[in-house]
Amino acid sequence: METKEYIESGILELYVYGLLSETENEEVTAMAKSNPEINAEIIAIEKAIIAISSSFSPFHSVANFEKIKEKLELKHAEVIQLEPTTNRSQYIGWAAAILLLVGIGYQYNQLNQTSTQVTNTEIEKAKLEKEFNVLKLKNTANETSLAVVRDTKNTVVTLGGQSVAPESFAKVYWNQDTKVVYIDAAGLPEPPEGMVYQVWALKLSPLTPTSIGLLEDFDVNEQKLFAVNNANEAEAFGITLEPKGGSLTPTMEQLYTLGKV
Repeated sequence: METKEYIESGILELYVYGLLSETENEEVTAMAKSNPEINAEIIAIEKAIIAISSSFSPFHSVANFEKIKEKLELKHAEVIQLEPTTNRSQYIGWAAAILLLVGIGYQYNQLNQTSTQVTNTEIEKAKLEKEFNVLKLKNTANETSLAVVRDTKNTVVTLGGQSVAPESFAKVYWNQDTKVVYIDAAGLPEPPEGMVYQVWALKLSPLTPTSIGLLEDFDVNEQKLFAVNNANEAEAFGITLEPKGGSLTPTMEQLYTLGKV
């Protein structure tokens, strides 16, 4: 056995404590005499024990150490040969720990990526659903517009631009059976803020205007097709620009379009 392995085996500690057999004591003593390194290790162990003992019993002298050993009357036990430790198992343990940490990190990264993908998919799904609903509303509006235009029972009244806005125009789709009236206001400019277009059903003799509705939310109505109230016995239709909320009587200076039935 090499000197280092002999020292690390623990036999020198047992020697110092007096727990070896007589034969083993003689063997250690012989080794200490022939090997300065072993002898130095024995002395170091004895000093360490004395230092520890002094910290607990400061009044015990060094000379008392041997007397205490003699009075312990400890039984000799068989010396267990300890295999010298090697660093190989430590390296394997560290390597396993590192691999475990790398694996956990990889799994955590994969989980984060999956979570991000799920979140992005949900956001994209919500976006597509919103776009689908918008398209559905537009499609419904288009179908309504086509149904109004193609309804042969509608009386179509063209409203021409007046002096305040000569380039303006509009159309009235009036179903006298169902009493439903639609205004196609695609030819009107967007009203200024705080103003609204108001539709009037007119009787000409004498001139009697009756409000049948406001073209509200003009900017968000892409089709510019508005349903208004029943026109009753209208002989003409006119559209004026009024303050928000409408007026009781039309402001003739703001008459944008006018047309006879």
